[in-house]
Amino acid sequence: MISRRFALTPGEPAGIGPDLCLLLASSAHPHVLIAIASRALLSDRAAVLGLDTQLHSVTPEDWPSEPAPAGTLYVWDTPLTHTAEPGRLQTANAPYVLETLTRAAQGCLDGSFAGMITAPVHKGVINDAGIAFSGHTEFLAQLTGTPQVVMMLATHGLRVALVTTHLPLKDVAASITPQRLEDVTRILHADLKQKFGISAPRILVCGLNPHAGESGHLGREEIEIIEPTLQRLRSEGMDLVGPLPADTLFSPKNLEHCDAVLAMYHDQGLPVLKYKGFGAAVNVTLGLPIVRTSVDHGTALDLAGTGRIDTGSLQVALETAYQMTGR
Repeated sequence: MISRRFALTPGEPAGIGPDLCLLLASSAHPHVLIAIASRALLSDRAAVLGLDTQLHSVTPEDWPSEPAPAGTLYVWDTPLTHTAEPGRLQTANAPYVLETLTRAAQGCLDGSFAGMITAPVHKGVINDAGIAFSGHTEFLAQLTGTPQVVMMLATHGLRVALVTTHLPLKDVAASITPQRLEDVTRILHADLKQKFGISAPRILVCGLNPHAGESGHLGREEIEIIEPTLQRLRSEGMDLVGPLPADTLFSPKNLEHCDAVLAMYHDQGLPVLKYKGFGAAVNVTLGLPIVRTSVDHGTALDLAGTGRIDTGSLQVALETAYQMTGR
């Protein structure tokens, strides 16, 4: 197998991201992983955790060609703005977090990296620093000049993509336009084929309202927007089922015969997926010109530096990135 190179960003420096990167380095990996992070941060956190991880500095001028041995982590040093302590947020480090993401994404665009894997960021502290930021998904879309991206989470036996992502519930209905629904569905369908190797994807689509609108008695979005859009795409050969009531769509019988579920908003689809696979799920950004995967959990500030964490989701994110780039 030819070894490929991947960027690994540790996210919020006060959270568990640095811990995850260090714990991940305790095992050997089939590809070259480069942590884009503060070397001083990783060294300090390794000492807190009692880990003897060897940090090997690398730069774009001397990228390694072979994976690091177990116990070693390649690091592209990206200095912190302020000292970081486990569990204590610092607004001064918000630019550092965005710099690690920018370096990773630019490296993917210029071919230095086959893909990027991200640990969790803390959106609140970035916004408190005066930087408008609604999440990795939107940030990477802007950075790569991508007009429309799709957030999808996946675990064993279930993939859930979203028409809308980080919006207040009061704004969701107005955001589900025929054009947005069509764009998201096309991206989901195309990436299931191209990046996941599914030749004829079958997608189940949630309605927006309870009981998928109850024939218009509980809302008309299904009648006026969702069904006409799906029918237009079906005429092109897409296998789309719905709109279906979300409370019954997620039944084993339905999920057995689908490749992905398209939910209308964040908390319609993701609670089900996280109940099924929390800690063993991956967040994938579809539609980008690069491969980006991420963990399915947050910064867990209370667990940073304790060693009481599970690398399961990050491991799934790595494996998914390997699979997507291998195609």
